[in-house]
Amino acid sequence: MDKAELVFIPSPGAGHLVSAVELARLLVDHDHRLSVTLLIMKFPSDSKTATFTESLASNLPDRIKFINLPDDVGESDPKSIFMSMMENKKPQVREAVNDLKTRSRIAGLVLDMFCTSMIEVADELGVPSYIFYTSSAAFLGLVFHVQALHDEEHVDTTELKDDSDTEFNVPTLANPIPAKCLPTVLFHKEWASGAQKKAEIVTWLDDQPESSVVFLCFGSMGSFGEDQVKEIARGLEQSGHRFLWSLRRAPPKGKFEMPGEYEDLTDILPEGFLDRTSGIGKVIGWAPQVAVLGHRSIGGFVSHCGWNSTLESLWSGVPIATWPMYAEQQFNAFEMVRDLGLAVEIKMDYRKDFSAENPTVVSAGEIERGIRGVMEQDSGIRKRVKEISEKARKALMDGGSSFSTIGRLIDDVLDNIS
Repeated sequence: MDKAELVFIPSPGAGHLVSAVELARLLVDHDHRLSVTLLIMKFPSDSKTATFTESLASNLPDRIKFINLPDDVGESDPKSIFMSMMENKKPQVREAVNDLKTRSRIAGLVLDMFCTSMIEVADELGVPSYIFYTSSAAFLGLVFHVQALHDEEHVDTTELKDDSDTEFNVPTLANPIPAKCLPTVLFHKEWASGAQKKAEIVTWLDDQPESSVVFLCFGSMGSFGEDQVKEIARGLEQSGHRFLWSLRRAPPKGKFEMPGEYEDLTDILPEGFLDRTSGIGKVIGWAPQVAVLGHRSIGGFVSHCGWNSTLESLWSGVPIATWPMYAEQQFNAFEMVRDLGLAVEIKMDYRKDFSAENPTVVSAGEIERGIRGVMEQDSGIRKRVKEISEKARKALMDGGSSFSTIGRLIDDVLDNIS
C-alpha cells in the first residue's frame, strides 16, 4: 500500500492508447513510488484493439498493468455510439476502480480528452481527475478561443464551412488562421453541445424546488414509437408535476442500433405540449443520469429498471416508478415493488418487442398514476429508499459489508495462488 496508483482511461483507438502508455511509462520511470493501471475499452466489432493491446503489454514495466473492460454490443459506427458508450462504461470503470482501491492507494484518474464525462466517476469515488490532452497545446488554445467566441460573441463557426476569406487570430498561434483550415468538427452543429447540454440541464435543475422534479429516462436502448410518446406527454401534463424527460428517437424498424436524437421535438410531441409545459418541464435527449439523480431537485425516477439505473437511483435516495422493457427488468421491477417496497408500478409486465406489429401502449392514465405515486412526498416508499441509500453508502465504507466481501474475495484469490 506504499505505492500510489494512477488509473488511466484512454479513448478507444490505437493513437490514444499509445499516447496513454507512453505517458504512463514516463511517470513510472520518473518515480518508483508510482504505478499505473490502464482501463482498456474498445468499440463494438473492433477486432484489432485486443491484438494491439497484447503487443503493447508484452513490453511494459511491471508497474504498468492493463485491465480490459467488457465489450459492449451495439452499432459499430464510433460517431453514433461514443456518448452512449461512455455512459455504459461508467459502471464498469466504477467497479474496476473500487476493486483497485482495495489493493492500492488510488492517486487519481487520468482521463483522455474524449473521456471527460468520467470526471463524475472520479468525483463519486472521491479521487482527483486529470485530463490528458492528446492534441497540441496550440490546438487546445484554438478550442478555448472558439468556445469563447461562441459563448461571448455568438460566433457560429458552422456558418464558415465554405468561407475562404475569413481569418482568426488565435492566442496560441503567431499567424491568423484561415477559416478553411479549421478542423472539420468545428463545422458540425454538435461541436459545442456536449458540455453545454449538461450545464443547461444542471442549471435548469438548480432553479427547481427540492424533490419537485420527476426524471424520466429509459437507458441506453430506451425509445418509444409516436403513439407511446404522446401518451407519456399526456400523462406528464395531467400529473401536474415538474419533469425532466430524456426522449430518444427510436431506431428504424428491424434495425438493432442505439436510439438517436430528435432534430425537432414538435415532430413527435402533442401539439402545443412544449408551450403548455414550458414553466415546469424540460425535454432533453441524452441525459447525464448520475448527475441528475444526485441533484437535490429530483424527487422521483421513471425508469426501465436496468440494474445500473436501479442502483444509481437507490444510491441517490430517489424512488422509482417502474416501467421495465426487456432482459431481467421485469424481475427487477417485481423485486423493487413487491418484495422490497422501494418502488411504485407503472406497468410491471410491459415488454418492448422490437418486432411487434402492434406494440403495447401504456396509457396516459397509468403513467399519471405512477408519477403521482412516486412523487408523494411523505410516502413510506420514499422513507425506505432514503434508508437504503444510507445503508448502501455504509456498505462501501471501510468495514462495510460490500467492502469486506470484496476483501474476502481477494483473500480467497490470493490464497489459491500456487
